[in-house]
Amino acid sequence: GFNDSLMLDHEDYVAEATGANIFFTDEKRKEIHTPVPDCFLDGITRRTVIKLAKDLGVNTIEKQLRLDDIHDAEECFLTGTAAEVTPVSQIGEDIKFTPGELSFNLMKAYEKVVNSS
Repeated sequence: GFNDSLMLDHEDYVAEATGANIFFTDEKRKEIHTPVPDCFLDGITRRTVIKLAKDLGVNTIEKQLRLDDIHDAEECFLTGTAAEVTPVSQIGEDIKFTPGELSFNLMKAYEKVVNSS
């Protein structure tokens, strides 16, 4: 019943989805949180989205995240070559997100970069 899987690293920290990097928003602090790319690919799309967020005035914090840490996130989205910027509405049965303004702004900004070539 799910479209993807959330991958944890060998210490049970959030790592990535099966084929995409993952981000969580903290709208109160105007920040994006994403796992430290120490055991997975630091993708080109990931790095591009981090730059686009900075251009929008949103700071990206790379840190180790446990499943308990993501419950309070307002939004979640994936990035990758195939995924581009894709909002996530749910992880498992009990962690739910509402795709919002930040995800949509990053989707538009990324689409503009990709289509300007």
